[in-house]
Amino acid sequence: MKYIEIGKKAPEFILEDIHENKVKLSDFKGKKVLLSWHPLAWTGVCTDQMRALEANHERFEKLNTVALGLSVDPVPGKLAWASVLRIKNTPLLSDFWPHGKAAKDYGIFLEDMGISERANVIIDEEGIVRWMKVYPISQLPDIEEVFKKLEEL
Repeated sequence: MKYIEIGKKAPEFILEDIHENKVKLSDFKGKKVLLSWHPLAWTGVCTDQMRALEANHERFEKLNTVALGLSVDPVPGKLAWASVLRIKNTPLLSDFWPHGKAAKDYGIFLEDMGISERANVIIDEEGIVRWMKVYPISQLPDIEEVFKKLEEL
């Protein structure tokens, strides 16, 4: 599968958050959006990745950016995980059904495993993909690298 191209319109999605609210990418027009994909909740690196988003919520706001945590986990599992992690400000979205559709649209769904790759995608205020990085499954993304890219936009 081919990754989404930089400079192209980001594929729209409608996904449920942990409170079963429908969230559309286009809801954030006028803001930058970080799509921070993690393979599975309840794993160590994914936990650290989402905690980094939550800990830096105010920094994202200062850069007119909404950080979203996405995975193929079902809503109830993500809700329980968010509760344990005390994530209150970072929307966690479920790409559970149709299984992995959003991840497929971005070219990061691993068919053989049924999960997304670990990836960060930055979308600008007009909905254009401006940066993307895919990480080894076991590697924690560098949050400072993300902030550097956001500041460059």
